[in-house]
Order: sequence, then structure tokens, then C-alpha cells
Amino acid sequence: MVKKAENILNNRELIMRYLLCVVGLFIAALGVAVTKKGDLGVSPISSVANIMSLISDSISLGTWLIIWNCVLILGQIIILRKNFKWIQLLQIPFSFLFGIFTDFGVWILNYIEINSYPMQMFMVIAGTVLLAFGISLTVIANVIMNSGEAFVKAVSDTIHKEFGNIKVFFDVACVIAAVVLSLVFFGFTLQGTREGTIIAALLTGIFVKIITKHISAPIKRSLEKQRS
Repeated sequence: MVKKAENILNNRELIMRYLLCVVGLFIAALGVAVTKKGDLGVSPISSVANIMSLISDSISLGTWLIIWNCVLILGQIIILRKNFKWIQLLQIPFSFLFGIFTDFGVWILNYIEINSYPMQMFMVIAGTVLLAFGISLTVIANVIMNSGEAFVKAVSDTIHKEFGNIKVFFDVACVIAAVVLSLVFFGFTLQGTREGTIIAALLTGIFVKIITKHISAPIKRSLEKQRS
């Protein structure tokens, strides 16, 4: 009976962790939508999907993010092969949620007019803060990695290089890919990847560290109470 009760409590904590992860995904997706509204570029990992959404109006940013994340999940499977943990397939429904949440954020922000550069820059900073806050919550939840980070970890573990170094290389590769797509499809003009992308790349990690430092302890205490 005691063991059964402990399992129920542990399950309750696990449910709360997954709920926290979903909330984090929602806030991060809203951050992407806010940054996009600034029209100065989005975060590096979202930059390819952003360009594709500009190329094809019939497919939304959220849908392209779902496709991009699924490509990254497939990449993990190919790289890790038998070392791929099948629990990580939960990245797929989480990717769909992230895409849906992003489109929801974009829809809400359609009603806001941005008509000055300072306002555009404000949207980039605000979106970056929201993205960092959402990422912090998913990190604290500690259940499923997002597909981008999981892909970087798969490469890092396979070639035995530092995660941080591979992350920088991955972000740069995403931006280069976005720039190439823009030049090819928009007559050698730069679309969807501007100073906002650089700002997001430089500040997101810093904001994540600051936010996590301040909210990690109380949230973890709250989660641990589910055991008692």
C-alpha cells in the first residue's frame, strides 16, 4: 500500500512537470510570435521556418516550425540510431503544440500596429524575454528536451564535442541557411533575418540563466511538495 501511494504521488509530480513544460512551450511560442511581429528577425533556431513562412503564404509559421522540429527529431534518430531513447518521441506532440501556440500568438498580435523602429526593437526584446522565460520553465520541468537542443546534444554526444560549441555552430548554420533561402527566393534581398536574430542569439541564453536563477528554487519546491 505504501509503495502504491508513493507511485501515485510520483505520478502527480510527473503530471505537474509535464504541465509546466506545456506552459513553458506556450510562453516560448508567444515569444517567437512577439519577436516575429517586430519584423527584425526571429531566434536562430526559428529562422529557417520563418523564411519558409514568408516564401509560402499558404503555410503558417507554426506549421513550418512543426515541420522543422520533426526534421530535427528525424535527425536525432539517424545520428543516435540504437542509442535513441524512444521516450524522446514525445518531442513530436510537443512540437505540434509549439507550432499551434505560435500561430495562436501570431493571430493575437495581428491586431497590434507596429509603426516605428523603436517599437520594433521593443518587440524583439520583449519576445526574447518571453522566449527565455518559456525555455527556463521547460528546463526546470526536466521531462523532454525541445527538438533543437536535443538535436545539438545528439551531435555533441556522437562526435564527443562540447555541447556549447555545437550549439553555437548549429545556431550559425540555421542563420546561414535562412540567409541563403532569403537570397534565393527574394531576388538576392535579405528578408526575415536581421538584427533581431542577432539580438535573440546573444541575449536568449543570458536571459535564461538570469530567469532560471530566480525562479528555479520556488518552482522545484512546489514540485517536490507533490511527493509529500
